[in-house]
This record gives sequence, structure tokens and C-alpha cells, in this order.
Amino acid sequence: MGEAGKARGTPPKSARRRARELALQGLYQWLMAREDAGAIQAHLTDNPGFEKADHEHFAALLHGAIGSHAEIDALIEPHLDRKLAQLSPVERAVLMLASFELLRMPEIPYRVVINEAVELAKVYGGTDGYKYVNGVLDRVAARARPHETVGRG
Repeated sequence: MGEAGKARGTPPKSARRRARELALQGLYQWLMAREDAGAIQAHLTDNPGFEKADHEHFAALLHGAIGSHAEIDALIEPHLDRKLAQLSPVERAVLMLASFELLRMPEIPYRVVINEAVELAKVYGGTDGYKYVNGVLDRVAARARPHETVGRG
């Protein structure tokens, strides 16, 4: 961590966090326009800060979540208090991103996945959207990773 990060008390963004932010932007774009994932990725590589992102993780998240959207929707829907289409696009994109990580990236602890999703929802979502995301993902994690979440809480 650099001296500036220590002085402010906030660590610099990790390459994985940047990858998640970019993938979130891409999923938002996909939800709004259903544009091709390759075109979305090409557009996002021009974003400032892309060079500091984990490119492999970004691509895996963007393409994986879009490619698995039906499976992810089926995993999320039972845990919602409204229809999937009624979620804000930001909350839905965060849920898609984190659910994909829970399903396909077991090397990332479920608590890390949820914490990262909550942070994204705090920054990009509505006022209390992060609380909703946290609650839904807690239940999704119990279904997606029962072996990892047993006895928690």
C-alpha cells in the first residue's frame, strides 16, 4: 500500500475490485440494451483505470454472468421479495455478478464475494440497496455453497 493510501486510511483499489466494477458496468449495459458481451468488453477496455484491473477476472465475470444469466436468475428469484424485472438495474447487475462468483469461483470465499458485492451496491446502487443485496446474497450463498456456509451465523 502506498503512503497516500495509509494517510487517508483507505487502501488503493485492488485489481479484482476494479475488475468487478468494470464487469458491473458491463452487466448494467447488457441489462439495459442486451448488447453483445464482446462489444461491451471492447467498449469497457477504453475506460480510465482499465489497465489496473485484473483483465482475466473481468472477462470471466462479464462473459460468465451473461452466459449463465438464466441459471443465475433461477438461483436469485426464490430469494426476492419482488419480480426480477422490478429490481433496479444496478442491484440486479450486482446480484448477477456475485451469484456468478458464488457458483463458478469456489476459490473466492463466499464472505469475500458478499462483501465485495455490498461495497459495489453502496457505491453504485440506491441508498439502502446494499442491505437488500446483502440479504439476498446471504440466502443465495446458502444454496450455492451449502458446504461452506453450514454453521455460520
